[in-house]
Amino acid sequence: MDARPLVGWFCTGDSHHAWATRELDRLPSGALVCEAVLAEVCHLVAKDGVRPSAVLRLVEQNDLVLLPLGREIAHIRALLDRYLDVGMDFADACVVRLAELHPDTIVCTTDTDFRVYWKHGRESIPLLAPFAS
Repeated sequence: MDARPLVGWFCTGDSHHAWATRELDRLPSGALVCEAVLAEVCHLVAKDGVRPSAVLRLVEQNDLVLLPLGREIAHIRALLDRYLDVGMDFADACVVRLAELHPDTIVCTTDTDFRVYWKHGRESIPLLAPFAS
């Protein structure tokens, strides 16, 4: 799970609110998320007046499964270096690494940069996105 679909789900004024509400409400519990994405979501929803604790409640309820990536720093750094020209941020690198570690997952995102990111440098990443066909 990338940050922006969650932001869209929480924030009614977000441009992807309708899409995020429709898609996230259909997802089964247990979507994978990392700390970087949670931090980004908490920060962005707070700007819209949503309590960050509401985001963390999704983890407590097992709607989101928090996976630590501390042991994956070398891989994440390599992704940041590989996509330097695209301007990949830390959270996106973490999401790509999660996709590499969990090969049968689909990344939920609104970020079009995920069309140019590749798992293991050569495999496309399946996406659930408003721009994906």
